[in-house]
Amino acid sequence: MNLVIKPLTPDLAEDYIRFFDNTPHNLKHQMKCYCVCFASNLPDGFDVRPEPVVARHFVKNGNLQGYLAYCDGGVIGWCNANVRSECKTCLGWQWGMKSVPINNARVKSVFCFTIAPEMQRKGVATQLLKRVIKDAADDGFDFVEAYPNKIVTDESENHGGFAEMYKRLGFTVYAEFENIYVMRKKLR
Repeated sequence: MNLVIKPLTPDLAEDYIRFFDNTPHNLKHQMKCYCVCFASNLPDGFDVRPEPVVARHFVKNGNLQGYLAYCDGGVIGWCNANVRSECKTCLGWQWGMKSVPINNARVKSVFCFTIAPEMQRKGVATQLLKRVIKDAADDGFDFVEAYPNKIVTDESENHGGFAEMYKRLGFTVYAEFENIYVMRKKLR
């Protein structure tokens, strides 16, 4: 597979929008969230709907960060990876993980993955995560942190990745909630 991973930049906003226009998070429910369905801190005049408009605004202003995976020129995957202390656009993260201390550490937060259905189980999420880890280390972060569900089923709405993927890449459980692990990889 000819996989190319690029950081999401304003000039890639339309690739990002097209990917979500054509790739639902959940095939059963055909859900498309553009990684803004739980967005908070919306600019004046914005509502959560339509999501592509909000997503475009967040990408263009650097509020939505992460990586796109390309294969043969088209986007096949997405990883939402933001600076934890700056992750102000996601209510889901704020609700669940806000109580986990960062103790002045620089933490890169991996919130979710979306992989095109035909490319799932081919290592795309792992390659995206490896890029997050490399760039976070190069940028002087202390940790990469992720939030996988403890139990993932076919009906799961989890997009946080699988705990086993994180373990294979050196993450350990840092904290636990009822249904979610907080996993960290120490970078320095």
